[in-house]
Amino acid sequence: MANLSLTLAMEDYDHVRDLMSGEISPKGIDLTCLNFQVEETFFRFANAYEWEISELSLAKFCSLRSQENPTIVGIPVFISRMFRHSAFYICNDGKINKSSDLKGCRIGVPEWTQTATVYARGWLHHEGGAKLDEVEWIQGGVNQPGRLEMGKTNVPSGISITPVTDKSLSDMLLDGELDAIISARPPDIFLSKDSRIKRLMPNHREIELEYFRRSGVYPIMHTVAIKREVYEKNPWIAVNLMSAFENSKKRMIERMTDINVSRIPLPWLTDTFEAAKAEFFKDGNYWPYGIEGSRKTLETFLNYCDEQGVTNKKMTPEELFVPETLQSFKV
Repeated sequence: MANLSLTLAMEDYDHVRDLMSGEISPKGIDLTCLNFQVEETFFRFANAYEWEISELSLAKFCSLRSQENPTIVGIPVFISRMFRHSAFYICNDGKINKSSDLKGCRIGVPEWTQTATVYARGWLHHEGGAKLDEVEWIQGGVNQPGRLEMGKTNVPSGISITPVTDKSLSDMLLDGELDAIISARPPDIFLSKDSRIKRLMPNHREIELEYFRRSGVYPIMHTVAIKREVYEKNPWIAVNLMSAFENSKKRMIERMTDINVSRIPLPWLTDTFEAAKAEFFKDGNYWPYGIEGSRKTLETFLNYCDEQGVTNKKMTPEELFVPETLQSFKV
């Protein structure tokens, strides 16, 4: 019996290296792997489903899964995790000094359904001192004009979102038309060391660590989606793919804990890895896949999605992923 030919698109990560290179193969699948920057991957998959399996923004994934007759299913493989207190950018000489100063202000976001902005807005609403309906939200391209919202939204009444297509959010910030930008990818003007822009929370590492210790939330940014029609014809592919992702991650852990050679050119890498493992994954399961190792994070994110109208209805973690991946066999 011939293997099933499928295509996967994903960014370059060390924990999927062996899967993308073909060193590890999912059983029964001949996998063609495409490597793009995440923005291109998300755009091409969410708009045209150009391949069968894709890395996808968690917010766009949840938005699609919440619709009637969703076009995709998913497996609980969490490709990217990032804290996002660092994603707030302001002018250096502006009136904003702390997050509560954003109450009554205008904040730019590249997309309402960008995962980073969902987490950031949720934190701002619940802890940062500016409620969702106390901000005027502007949607547009961070560096280039014309970025459009990709996800379907169900934004509650009272929340103001205005799309802008003729200016970039960076230009609007420098021109005083915005008070802040929230963006996963730092604006080009920030990366160029332009002294006119800075992070709202330059000490974000300390803030993010305190947030994690208090909340237990380590934000998930991206997951893995599968075209629903492909899964329904071949439901066995879900567990086989998940097993391949797990095996690839194990190879990464072997590299990170190898004290014989410097696999990654950083001093004391093994010590840093072990310290991170002890802090963030106390049960010893590093970078867990599956719901149970990330339930608090998923439930928090789904609450934010519901509050912000990113999803069409309130979702549970179990509703996001195919049932075959929610439990594993024991010997």
